[in-house]
Amino acid sequence: MLLIEDDPTVAEVVMRYLDHEGFEARWQSDGGEGLRDALSSPPDIVLLDLMLPTIGGLEVCRRLRQQAPVPVIMLTARGDETDRIVGLELGADDYVAKPFSPRELMARVRAVLRRAQSPAVGDTAPAVLRAADIEVDVGAREVRKDGKLLTVTAREFDLLIWFMRHPRHAFSREDLLEHVWGYTYGDASTVTVHVRRLREKIEDDPSEPELITTVWGVGYRWDE
Repeated sequence: MLLIEDDPTVAEVVMRYLDHEGFEARWQSDGGEGLRDALSSPPDIVLLDLMLPTIGGLEVCRRLRQQAPVPVIMLTARGDETDRIVGLELGADDYVAKPFSPRELMARVRAVLRRAQSPAVGDTAPAVLRAADIEVDVGAREVRKDGKLLTVTAREFDLLIWFMRHPRHAFSREDLLEHVWGYTYGDASTVTVHVRRLREKIEDDPSEPELITTVWGVGYRWDE
């Protein structure tokens, strides 16, 4: 696990909790050094502050997502909603707003790792799912559209699996947050961003989605 955080006080607290929870972690205080560390020795997860010297957290997230499928949890200031949305758009799996409870952060870390390391949400047969021109190999965690391999994050993969295994069922954002993210509370805008990103990858025309459709007043539904 890699923590990229320039505030030594925050870093000390987080590292202490990670150690207490049995995680092996290393710390970088600089965005550029953190990015090089993550790419040279990919960790199981990156805890990424947004306000960093040399290279900002959003740029670190963008470059990391281009080159490695490492789960990312952003550490953001509570009022920086725009930055949080941008970070999620860039492929971050989740975020925790400062000041945060270390216990909450540990819960988010465990949830993201559990999703990233498990075969998929609701691990049941069949091992390969197909709908329209989308094919998903659950065990290999691979998604193909028209036979072409797509790059999806761990959270996008789990969201897609959940939809495909529950066709024609409308889910609210809160439902998806609970079933896919594993949270009984949280910011549902996270779901909105991930649905948008997933549509951009699997829909022929993301502006007129035919697979993940919007059910007005409710949420989203998978329509094959």
